[in-house]
This record gives sequence, structure tokens and C-alpha cells, in this order.
Amino acid sequence: MKFRLLTLIVILVLVVSAVRHKAEWIGAADRLLGHPPRTEAPASANMAERATTPPPAEIAPAESVPADHASSDVASADSGSADADENLAANGLYSANAILVRLDDGKILMDKRIDERVYPASLTKIMTSILAIENIPDLQAKIELDPDMFKRLQEQNASMAGYLPGERVRAIDLLYGTMLPSGADASVGLATRVAGSERKFAALMNKKAKALGMKHSHFTNATGLHDPDHYTTVRDLSVLLRYALQNETFRKLFTTSRYSAAPTKQHPDGITFSSTMFKELSTARFEGGEIEGGKTGYTDKAGLCLASLGRKDGREYILITTGAKGNHKTEAYHIADAMAVYGELGKAL
Repeated sequence: MKFRLLTLIVILVLVVSAVRHKAEWIGAADRLLGHPPRTEAPASANMAERATTPPPAEIAPAESVPADHASSDVASADSGSADADENLAANGLYSANAILVRLDDGKILMDKRIDERVYPASLTKIMTSILAIENIPDLQAKIELDPDMFKRLQEQNASMAGYLPGERVRAIDLLYGTMLPSGADASVGLATRVAGSERKFAALMNKKAKALGMKHSHFTNATGLHDPDHYTTVRDLSVLLRYALQNETFRKLFTTSRYSAAPTKQHPDGITFSSTMFKELSTARFEGGEIEGGKTGYTDKAGLCLASLGRKDGREYILITTGAKGNHKTEAYHIADAMAVYGELGKAL
């Protein structure tokens, strides 16, 4: 009996020893047979590793594009459209329509109903001015202002530069009178000099618009006074302004805040013009940049409108806004929109 018990004990010791030294024996056998060492980790270690590995993150659905940005999907290839992470929000603007474009490459950085038909009001005078510059060889030459136009413009309550019937004025001074105080007398004077009449000048405006690719624009006058057939879009206006700013004379007009015209017989001391935009700006500075120039516009149908040029970190940007509620007696909501957009631009870039 004792012999059997001793035998069982010896067997148990041998089994325990065999289990304990199994790995060593296997390793020795591997070395004798020339097998590579075994590196499999114990099952418990693999489980621990899997337990601490986080599951793959779920992919979040893409955000839907706000309705105001839908128009950017149809942007032409040459003008471009903003990437989603670069697009500035147009929410909260007073203006019904708005577009922000980087000047050097035409990239759209903000858009709000940019292909909707709008009335341009005095933003029309951007087209009037660039056409006059391109079609009057000598801007120092004097132009006599037709007396017949004054009564009509006064009846239409048009803004005036301050010239008088029959006054002979240099073309360059009429250009400043057109762009800074938004004078209809100066605009029609230029149009008549170029084409013989405002109606014929409007035909040249439409021809130029077509050449520039302004596909949704039609002009009937040189001033922007309301006419149902006188319309455009903010996208088209950005195309026009981007083109016009390539001209050094126009750029100077657009970025001047104050100008004194040469004396005439009726105005021996000349007339001093101030920019309607700069008059409304308490400061042209925004974070990291400034508003360099602009042109305002207003009619009852068009609302408050503004075309402006801003500079941030050495690059320039065009902002066109139309359809802001208000008038000349209310807060300048178009100016407020410009400061808001350029302010966001300063933070975003």
C-alpha cells in the first residue's frame, strides 16, 4: 500500500514538473531541430490587448449645405467656388444678396443668392465709368453738359454731382463726380460723350456685359435709376468689378475718398467730392486688413447696395451686397454688412 502511494506521489511530481518545464523542453527541441523561436503571446495577454484597443470611430454624416449656399454649386469654372471649410457664413446679413470673391484668382469665399436677379442702383456706375475710361482717349478733354438732361434727372430725384446745365467739365472730373458722390449729371454727361445718347450708351453697356460673361444682366441707362429692364446679379457685378479693377484709372477712382475737381466758369473754385462709402465708415480697418475702396447704391426697389474692395494679408477681396432694407435716413446696413463680412474674413484667414 505504501509502495503504491509512493508511486502515485512520484507520478504527480513528474507531471507537475513536466507542465512547468514544457516551454523549456519545447524551446530545447526547437533549437535542436533548427526551428525559429516561437513568439505567440499567451492567450490572456492577447485578450488584454484587445480589451484596451478602442473600437473604430463611427463616420459622421456630412453636414447638409445651407440653402443660401446652393448657388455656389453652379459657379463657373473660371470664377470658382469656395471649399466648404473656407466658405464664410452669410447668415445674419441685412443684405438679401451677397458675394465675396478673392480678387487674384476669382475664388468665391461667401455667397448668398448670387444668381438671383437684382436691381443694381448706382452700382451701375461701375460699368458707366469703365466704359467711359476705355472710350474717351483724352480724359483731360472737356465735355459740355447737355442742359436737357438736368430737368429729367431732377424729376427722377437722381443724386447729382453738382454741375450746371451747359457747364464744360473735364472727363476725369466727371468720372470722379460719377464714382464718389454718385452724380447722375456726371454719368449721363460721360454716356452722351461716348455714344451720343444715353440710350445708345446702354447698348454699349449690354455689349460689354456680354463680352465679360455677365450672363444675367441688362442695362437701360448709365445711372442705375430704376427700370424693370435694368437688372443684374451680384455674381455678374463681381465679374464686372474684378475686370474694372485691372484698369489703373478706375482703381484710383474706386479707392479715392475725396477729390477736388478743376475750376470751371460756373465753379471757379471747382467742386470737392467725397465718397459716399467712406463718409459712412467710422473706420476702414478690420482685423488684419482694411477696406480700400467702394461704391454705394440705393433706390426704393434695389435697397441699400455696396460694392467694395478689401485687403487682408497682402491679398485683395471683392464684396458685393444688394437688397439691404433701409434708406439714406436709416442705419447704413450695407456698410454694417461689409464690416461684418470683412471682420469674419480677418478671423478666418
